[in-house]
Amino acid sequence: MRKTPRPSRPVDHEPVDHELVDHELVDHELVEAAARVVREHASGEEHTVAAAGRTDDGRVVTALNVHHFTGGPCAELVVIGAAAAQGARSLTAIVAVGGDGRDILPPCGRCRQVLLDCYPAVEVIVDDGRPRSVPVTDLLPGAYVNAEHQ
Repeated sequence: MRKTPRPSRPVDHEPVDHELVDHELVDHELVEAAARVVREHASGEEHTVAAAGRTDDGRVVTALNVHHFTGGPCAELVVIGAAAAQGARSLTAIVAVGGDGRDILPPCGRCRQVLLDCYPAVEVIVDDGRPRSVPVTDLLPGAYVNAEHQ
């Protein structure tokens, strides 16, 4: 699973100015944290994807999805709840990693919308041939913006 090392994005506590961020830099600690959780704790069909998020104060929060026929929560949504329960005010970056060798996974449409609504400046780590960090807004061009978040 280890890919060519790239420099990690430094953790800062200021809002991200997307015009100045080098999106080629990936927070590899997050990728490794999610990969470790899915490798060590994925079980059967109920837990198949792990996510890791970087809080605004630099902590890493991890979680697993809960697969259920009713549409249980994705790992990214569980990270959002876990981070809030641990007192995090915001997430600056997030990544999902699938079990069974699926590596980095892009967030589904629902997760993209929730991330945009809750953390419009969050960076999402994706892999379209190479890992890279992109603003969530790039994943939802022309997105619906909830009036409560404007």
